[in-house]
Amino acid sequence: MRTPRPGRHELGQNFLVDRTVIERLIDTVTGLPSRSDAPIIEIGAGDGALTLPLERLGRPLTGIEIDGRRAARLARRTGPATEIVHADFLDFRLPATPYVLVGNLPFHQTTAMLRRVLRAPGWTEAVLLVQWEVARRRAGVGGATLMTAQWWPWFEFRLVSRVPASAFRPRPGVDGGLMTMARRSRPLVPVRDQRSYQDFAHRVFTGRGNGLERILAVAAPEIPRREVRQWLRQHRIGPATLPRGLGAHEWAELFALRDRGRQGLRPRQ
Repeated sequence: MRTPRPGRHELGQNFLVDRTVIERLIDTVTGLPSRSDAPIIEIGAGDGALTLPLERLGRPLTGIEIDGRRAARLARRTGPATEIVHADFLDFRLPATPYVLVGNLPFHQTTAMLRRVLRAPGWTEAVLLVQWEVARRRAGVGGATLMTAQWWPWFEFRLVSRVPASAFRPRPGVDGGLMTMARRSRPLVPVRDQRSYQDFAHRVFTGRGNGLERILAVAAPEIPRREVRQWLRQHRIGPATLPRGLGAHEWAELFALRDRGRQGLRPRQ
């Protein structure tokens, strides 16, 4: 395997060079429940550390690379079934048909890229290498983030493993984390309610108070306090628990309580 040239500073490039980590990532891709012939789109192909092993899977492969020089070099090394595209992933038009996303995301653009992925159509699963803390929080380990809470009803997030900073060149200041995202076949909240749910999750997650019961009293007053207390007891959730301590199904249930509360507030016809 060729040693990758140093990444361009302005592009925030940290290339994966550890063969064990590369093999683990490829194994994660092949272990996905998606069809074994599903097309793959790679984010940030670079010098091909992942592209070339992915190509050996024999599936249609598109590698997106923002650095034109690297894209041109890699295109000369790949076979006819692989397409290398010189483009910024944030501007790339993704297909509406099913595919799998794979990528070693630039650490400084992780949040923007994850938002782009979550809003993109078509993809069924994603295998992504991001900062360790981002991977943990996205998977809800040690507490979820607002982004996770807002998208949990439609996507599952799983932490695969920690990746040491020594696995990259140049070496970043933090470790990486390998994670997967999968589109739920049965959403926990109907897609038609996505905007309403995400607004609700934002209000609750950013609400003030020293516990979920008090936060909900202000952020979601349409849910009767007695129902909140009953729901907390039913799930053995302490009243001082914060929103980041909730899981995907609990967020969906809270939203359902909110909907029932709103219906109860409507005047009878």
